[in-house]
Amino acid sequence: MAEKSFKYVIIGGGVAAGYAAREFAKQGVKHGELVIISKEAVAPYERPALSKAYLFPEGTARLPGFHVCVGSGGERLLPEWYTEKGISLILSTEIVKADLASKTLTSAAGETYKYQTLVIATGSTVIRLTDFGVQGADATNIFYLREIDEADELVAAIKAKKNGKAVVVGGGYIGLELSAALRINNIDVTMVFPEPWCMPRLFTAGIAAFYESYYANKGVNIIKGTVAVGFGTNGNGEVTDVKLKDGRVLDADIVVVGVGGKPLTTLFKGQVEEDKGGIKTDAFFKTSIPDVYAVGDVATFPMKLYGDIRRVEHVDHARKSAEHAVKAIFASEQGNPISEYEYLPYFYSRAFDLSWQFYGDNVGESVLFGDSSPTSPTHKFGSYWIKDGKVVGAFLESGSPEENKAIAKVATVQPPVDSLDQLATEGLNFASKI
Repeated sequence: MAEKSFKYVIIGGGVAAGYAAREFAKQGVKHGELVIISKEAVAPYERPALSKAYLFPEGTARLPGFHVCVGSGGERLLPEWYTEKGISLILSTEIVKADLASKTLTSAAGETYKYQTLVIATGSTVIRLTDFGVQGADATNIFYLREIDEADELVAAIKAKKNGKAVVVGGGYIGLELSAALRINNIDVTMVFPEPWCMPRLFTAGIAAFYESYYANKGVNIIKGTVAVGFGTNGNGEVTDVKLKDGRVLDADIVVVGVGGKPLTTLFKGQVEEDKGGIKTDAFFKTSIPDVYAVGDVATFPMKLYGDIRRVEHVDHARKSAEHAVKAIFASEQGNPISEYEYLPYFYSRAFDLSWQFYGDNVGESVLFGDSSPTSPTHKFGSYWIKDGKVVGAFLESGSPEENKAIAKVATVQPPVDSLDQLATEGLNFASKI
């Protein structure tokens, strides 16, 4: 097959690829120099929509409504935009081999692509129960959510199993957002997870208590401290029940699994330096191989604020790292200096009529402030994390844009604090004074 050559190749077609393409255009990339190679069939879109408005019965999000870069208030990049800018979009194409030494990528169909500069934006994939050999995990109507075709399958099942029963396996981001979306669709929902409380990587027990009670009030049944060990099926191969380790069996028409993700780095194993499960980069997202950059979920990069290296799986970092890497590519070509990537960790979620934001680091001691009663009309509450006498992290539920900016500033400035009790009493006022 004919070989195609490009000056710049982005491998991966998710959020990072879309934001990188916009930055390439801003930097003056010439027609025909840039290609995005994606295994998905559509142009880059804002992935967070899939677990939220894409699943809603009303006010539903559909493409082309949420192509990048609308998620950050930017221009919507429709497929025509790429054509206008002279950027090639090669879709429904999986790269199965990457030879960084010869700067060559090979697709499943045997096509080869040569590059001068490569941007790795392959993102993450979901961890599947079939990976662990869970009995019956290959039944139909067991769903994972990462890509738009998976969301379409889930939407079809919600319509087909009207007022049915769903079991959500996992108590993290996907578990919480999908349980809410299923309840909004009038599906009976049970959440199952092994940890003592939901979102344990971020939430304290105090924060989690609010969300668990709030979800229970919305009709979500929560089962903690156990895992799914098997699935029953009917003659059509459809899931009928979920068997738990503690012996319970839950009826299920739909199962949604959200037990984590893993970065897609297999193509580059043994060719590039890795750390903390990702591809190790410098503060400009350059890897150990010249002319190869890695951004988003796959990059393990220097976190300047904390003086360590980290890998961050979040849309905010996917957007910002992609833009920074492209700026660095052009600065390098032009011999211009560029500042190092400075990132403040940021996570957020929306479910039911709730909306929280978190900034910084959730280490050290924590204090809860505000009204965290699940029946509160405002449910405005938050938490600070304190390490070495400084506030290093801040969380806020139902904050206004100004209040969210204030807690972000706290996490950036890391002000000293004398008394945890005083911090709990002052609450948001502490942040607004910074």
